[in-house]
Amino acid sequence: MPQPPLSHGRGGDDRARDGAARPGPDPALDDAEAGAARAALAQGRRQAARALLLRTGDDWDRRAHRITVLAHEPYAAAWAHAWLLDDPGTADAAVLYALAQVRRAMLGKEDRDLAREACRSAAALAPADPTPWLGLLMLERDAGPEAVRIFEEIRARHRDHHHAHHLMVARLAERRAGTGPDPLHEVYDFAAWAAEQAPADSPLAILPVVAHAERYRVLAAGGFVPCDPVASAHWRGSRARDVMKAAFDWLLEWEHDGHPRRLVDLNHLAHAKVCEGRGAEAAALFRHIGPHLTPEPWSYPDRDPHDAFRAARADALGLPDRPEEA
Repeated sequence: MPQPPLSHGRGGDDRARDGAARPGPDPALDDAEAGAARAALAQGRRQAARALLLRTGDDWDRRAHRITVLAHEPYAAAWAHAWLLDDPGTADAAVLYALAQVRRAMLGKEDRDLAREACRSAAALAPADPTPWLGLLMLERDAGPEAVRIFEEIRARHRDHHHAHHLMVARLAERRAGTGPDPLHEVYDFAAWAAEQAPADSPLAILPVVAHAERYRVLAAGGFVPCDPVASAHWRGSRARDVMKAAFDWLLEWEHDGHPRRLVDLNHLAHAKVCEGRGAEAAALFRHIGPHLTPEPWSYPDRDPHDAFRAARADALGLPDRPEEA
């Protein structure tokens, strides 16, 4: 494993359309503590990451979010490995190492089987923690039996795991990709079931909106709907309208300002309202989101998420479309 340099790192490494380097959407979102710990880790100072994970405890959604943020630092695997050498058997170090290896594997920089082995080792050290299992789910390419088994392991540890449900929706949406539009596709049933099973105040209420976006991604990639989501009419059918209304009504009643991934949900809702042609509701959501865009769903099916988000926000809020704002 290469030795990490002592340099700052941020979340992404996208490139702008003119070829100049441009940071991708920051996975930390508005979690300043996670962002600060990642910056310290990039300089070889792991105490901030250690303290952050200790404070996070068994808030599983927040723990998964923060470890995923730390894992985005390019040399997180090397730093976590050094941590493990200094403190063998440390669960936090093992889980961070596992998720960093997963990140490297997904970028084609590490063998997937080695990443899986790291996740299994972390799971053995932290049997109650769903995060190593989340890493295993990230490595699954489809919603086959192994993905379902891993998902059930996650639910056994945290029934309403936000990130895991989003991953399963993305995988399920790709089933029968070549059959075209299907209002009875299983991804819609899964999302509705998960939302109904969750407590009334659970953000999984937004999952049917996510399912709609993921299915659009698959349909657009297959040429079944236009690559311009606004022009696709995918969000304007009766089922889509019912889903969007239920999700927006839930948000008005239950929104959790403290949930670590709430901005993922808000981005999905804003995108849906833009595509539905509900400008006033989209504007209200953009005000909540601020600058914190997420790649999904603004990149769907093959768009620059910065450009798509910035243009939609500017249109909804009546602002000039200035590249530097996003």
